[in-house]
This record gives sequence, structure tokens and C-alpha cells, in this order.
Amino acid sequence: MEKLPFEQKKQGDKVVRTFSESVDDTELKWHVDNEDRLVTPLHKTDWMIQMDNELPERLMENEGFVIPKGVYHRIIKGNGDLKVSIKFI
Repeated sequence: MEKLPFEQKKQGDKVVRTFSESVDDTELKWHVDNEDRLVTPLHKTDWMIQMDNELPERLMENEGFVIPKGVYHRIIKGNGDLKVSIKFI
């Protein structure tokens, strides 16, 4: 089984994922998810999200965005750790 590039903890109906600043960029691959997700960064960061056929966008603290099921996307590493809340919808 492939090691995931984050640590995850369940909190109620959500999970909190932490991506370490030391994660290798090559581990942050383009991928699709099997369900829709509402992702909310929990702090100020310069990490970015890139959706298929779109330019990267900076993740904004407490501003949630939806990642639709089956849409390719990736996280682009910034400085410091990244912590996000994910609600499966």
C-alpha cells in the first residue's frame, strides 16, 4: 500500500489532514477522489490547489472550496505545514 503524503485525524463528521513542510513535491501527485469534498484551510498559508485545466490558486484561511468527485487536482507545496479540514459531501 502506498504511503499517503499527509497525516489524518477524524473530528466528528470531518477529517483534518496535515501535510508536512518536509513532504517531497513528487508525493503531491495529480489524482481524483471518489466523492465530493468540501476542503477548508485552517490557517494562513501559501500552499496552492490546482484543478484540472485551471491555474493554481492560493489556499485561503477559512475559505472552503469544493473538489468534485472524479476531477483531477493536486496540492502545490508552500512554506510551513498545511492543515485542512475535509467534509465528505
